[in-house]
Amino acid sequence: MADTNQKITPSLWVEKDAKAVADYYLSIFKDGKLKDYRKFVNPPNEFSSDTTSFETAVIEIAGMEFSILAAGPLFKFNEAVSFVVNCKDQAEVDYYWDALTANGGEEGSCGWCKDKYGLSWQVVPTEYFDLIHSTDPAVREKAMINTFKQKKLIIEDLKK
Repeated sequence: MADTNQKITPSLWVEKDAKAVADYYLSIFKDGKLKDYRKFVNPPNEFSSDTTSFETAVIEIAGMEFSILAAGPLFKFNEAVSFVVNCKDQAEVDYYWDALTANGGEEGSCGWCKDKYGLSWQVVPTEYFDLIHSTDPAVREKAMINTFKQKKLIIEDLKK
């Protein structure tokens, strides 16, 4: 694995083509970089003569390192784990929402979506947290009620 000061690195298990998965995320998170890519072939051993292979990649997106392991269809993503994208404004929400739901991704409710690999994301304007933590109970209640009415979070509609 590449050098990092990050204490915990999320590892994403995908079925195949770690490089394509890395390139996909790097196309969405423009400030990212590919830090490492490797392909490994398992030599035949006493248990199997099959020489299967697997790939790994390490990417850095939004200042955070992710490890990608492409080792077959044994595991799938589900909503138990998601990544929150904190967005500075509606334009950034729109960009990430559109990019993550394109080409086979799926819209969910309340700012949740899945990308084409099935990984769950929460695309959230940072102003959302100000609204739901407001000292004004009416502001908090409006924001929460309106959250449940939305797929992609629309800042102005949270305030209505």
